[in-house]
Amino acid sequence: MAKKAMIEREKKRERLVAKYAAKRAELKEIANDETLPMEERFKARLKLAKLPRNSSATRLHNRCQLTGRPHAYYRKLKVSRIALRELGSNGQIPGMVKSSW
Repeated sequence: MAKKAMIEREKKRERLVAKYAAKRAELKEIANDETLPMEERFKARLKLAKLPRNSSATRLHNRCQLTGRPHAYYRKLKVSRIALRELGSNGQIPGMVKSSW
């Protein structure tokens, strides 16, 4: 089980990304538009730098929804390999059975 603080920090980042997504996209569009004058593009870059760092989508990290584990994460199921094995063994994932030989 991951530390509660790490899980909460990741949730906070998700909220910030959602809050600032439109503003970041607008500023990036202005900054990358080569038809605009250089000063205007530079001002957009400065405004983009003033936004919180955690509002950037690249700072998000996938975590297991059950345990909070950051490694061995299955995107399709949103759980870690350990939680997946446990759920499969309990028969809670349709079509998945624990193999034994």
